[in-house]
Amino acid sequence: MEFRALLMGLAFAVMWSSAFTSARIIVAAAPPLSALALRFLISGLLAVMIARAMGQSWRLTPAQWRATIVFGVCQNALYLGLNFVAMQTVEASLAAIIASTMPLLVALAGWLFFGDKLRFLSVLGLCAGVAGVALIMGARFGGGFDSYGVTLCVIGVVALTIATLALRGAMSGGNFLMVVGLQMLVGSAVLWPAALSLETVQIDWSVKLILAFVYTTLVPGLAATFVWFLLVNRIGAVRAATFHFLNPFLGVAIAAVFLGETLRLLDMVGVAIIAGGILAVQLSKLPARQ
Repeated sequence: MEFRALLMGLAFAVMWSSAFTSARIIVAAAPPLSALALRFLISGLLAVMIARAMGQSWRLTPAQWRATIVFGVCQNALYLGLNFVAMQTVEASLAAIIASTMPLLVALAGWLFFGDKLRFLSVLGLCAGVAGVALIMGARFGGGFDSYGVTLCVIGVVALTIATLALRGAMSGGNFLMVVGLQMLVGSAVLWPAALSLETVQIDWSVKLILAFVYTTLVPGLAATFVWFLLVNRIGAVRAATFHFLNPFLGVAIAAVFLGETLRLLDMVGVAIIAGGILAVQLSKLPARQ
């Protein structure tokens, strides 16, 4: 893998993993659904304007419109909406660990429902992922955790898995940044009714809150997505997905540094096992060298 692609992959992993820490700061001071709906509105409008300036069109193919709607609802509204609500009581590190199991769930669901063949390395990776999650949750259960919040995180990652499987092969046709922007606007439109009906807007204003909101809007929201598409275009989706194995490590480390969350020994062991499982699953998808 060339050096530039390696840097892009590392940058994406850091930006994606940091989103849980900035989200944790936001939901501690503002209503989660309202904050997320506003974030998507701003990010979506910025992405659409940048896409138009780049000459991209909102005349999408039918497959792209399907991708826009499904991802806008499942990823932005359900996955992120549920995670934002959950992180009022769930640590950012635990939310990041649960979310990082998505590549494992995609591989498992592809085998169960789409007849995808699993290589031996994939089977080992899936088993390792299950073992790592069991180890972490077992350790956390003894120390106490919010089961309701964890349940929301699990439902969220399942929704993201469903969206990923439903959109296999549906993203060809260009206009990627436009699709991303419209997805965000769909997510915002879905979240606003729930936010207005379920939440009372009460905000504890601070510099930390403003910085976290600006960061999560521009960096994980826009920059990470843009870098991801550049990376996929350069080295392909399968090779790009190998960088997901870094997310459990980085999610836990960033939360520990910026939020002071405790680094438990069993957590770190479990994270290492999950990361190894994700890497094994992704490596098994790489085509054999001729």
